[in-house]
Amino acid sequence: MAHYNDCMLLTGKDRVAVIIAVGAFFICVTMGVRQSFGLYLPIYTETLGIGRDTFSLAIGLQNIMWGIASPFFGALADRRGPTIAVTLGGVLFTLGMLLMAMAGGGGTLTLAQIFVGLGVAGAGFSVVLGTVGKIVPPKRRAFSLAIVTAAGSFGQFVIVPLAQMVIAALGARSSLLILGGVSFLIILCAPLFKLPTTVPRTQTSISSWTVLAYALRSHSYVLLLTGFFVCGFQVVFVATHLPAYAADAGLSPASAVTALAFIGLFNIIGTLTCGWLGDRIAKKDVLAIFYLLRAAVIAGFLIVPLTPFSLMVFGAAIGFLWLGTVPLTSGLVAVMFGARHLSMLYGFVFFSHQVGSFCGAWLGGLFYDWLGGYDVVWYLSIALGVLAAILHYPIRERADAAFFSQFA
Repeated sequence: MAHYNDCMLLTGKDRVAVIIAVGAFFICVTMGVRQSFGLYLPIYTETLGIGRDTFSLAIGLQNIMWGIASPFFGALADRRGPTIAVTLGGVLFTLGMLLMAMAGGGGTLTLAQIFVGLGVAGAGFSVVLGTVGKIVPPKRRAFSLAIVTAAGSFGQFVIVPLAQMVIAALGARSSLLILGGVSFLIILCAPLFKLPTTVPRTQTSISSWTVLAYALRSHSYVLLLTGFFVCGFQVVFVATHLPAYAADAGLSPASAVTALAFIGLFNIIGTLTCGWLGDRIAKKDVLAIFYLLRAAVIAGFLIVPLTPFSLMVFGAAIGFLWLGTVPLTSGLVAVMFGARHLSMLYGFVFFSHQVGSFCGAWLGGLFYDWLGGYDVVWYLSIALGVLAAILHYPIRERADAAFFSQFA
């Protein structure tokens, strides 16, 4: 444990670098592992004798629990520091992975996904981005948040292909146990994720929910969280159902894995691009353009014949537009309401994202079992992308002076 104590004595730029690096690792693991779950959809529906709607509902509940718990973990991190939130998140995430490996039916699989969702809430975007947002200056905040967010894409690029290789070599359950071991590293690294003493935790008699109630009266905040619903719907529908969609068309599992890996690879580029743009031009405008481009990419994917090459191109294109919304959205929350309550306020925006994630995962499986295909949900994803672009243009990207006078 000596190296933990030495690290905590670091100050200034070194301490900031440690927090960014460790936070990026947490995002890499949590996002990389959970993005591999689409690989298990055809395996578990066959071996457990459950429908795609059951598996999709479990993934949907994972996402909704992630969203519900995010404001609570965010408030815990704002008031008590991020270490305790990340540690608890790591424990829950690892437990979820072990339960998923042992699942013998839909009930255990669903319980496993609930634990995973709670774990990501503690060790994922809300706590990590909120912590990083507190320690970097505003002029570099968007790009710093983008670096951490891009780590999730790197995790997807690395972990999804490795998971497929282990599934082929050792089977699905063994691969999940290995991923559970990777998740355990979050717990071991949590003591490193500690705010410098120069960044005080929120010490105030004003409750987090009073702060949230004020923010919800902001027209721009409501538009932002409504638009983020669309992001969740699109990315989780694609991540969960793209492998099955490709398999239904007769493509090999390797084609789907390549597409998911390309999503991760090109999202690194796209997320860093979003962070760079967000420090220079209006974040809301970049978000509007990205949502509109997502709709166009999905429409193009449906128009052209589905081949291994078109699937790979789709993975690259949608990957560039994948998680760049995250640093821009969290950065907008920081612009409007400051960094002190960022973990909690972004956590509530992320709740909206996860409601969308639940809908994207569950409706994909539900409509497949009803209609025998995914076309309705693809078309809905296009329409929602256009709607999100429209919603972002009226957002006022400026500090809320009244909020700062009461809660800063």
